[in-house]
Amino acid sequence: MLTLSDLPTLNATLNGISFAILLTGYYFIRQGKITAHKTCMLSALAASILFLTSYLVYHYNVGSVRFTKEGWIRPVYFTILISHTILAVTVVPLAVVTLYRAWKEKFTKHVKIARWTLPIWLYVSVTGVIIYLMLYRI
Repeated sequence: MLTLSDLPTLNATLNGISFAILLTGYYFIRQGKITAHKTCMLSALAASILFLTSYLVYHYNVGSVRFTKEGWIRPVYFTILISHTILAVTVVPLAVVTLYRAWKEKFTKHVKIARWTLPIWLYVSVTGVIIYLMLYRI
């Protein structure tokens, strides 16, 4: 059974899973494997929804977690955190619109927005893991 203290690790794991699935989905679309691409992208969305749920539960119960390290790492951490937070907010509507356009089979418009959505989503996923490591493991 997961406890509240397990949720940061779960969150980082879900971010890492999302990152890997997104890359796999990108590989599949480049290979013309539409069904595999669709499966990966929906799986990445599911992992991200699970992440967001777990993240909200954790921070509702714990509140904000302070970064206590000093020195050169501090501005590095906050630079990553600020860019991550801004892009995490933007990736939600981007992913929704990207998914909607694929669902409606508006593939030309889907590709146009997916070119923005994918790298932002990848960045948010990987920086989520980095933030976890900096907060809890380093």
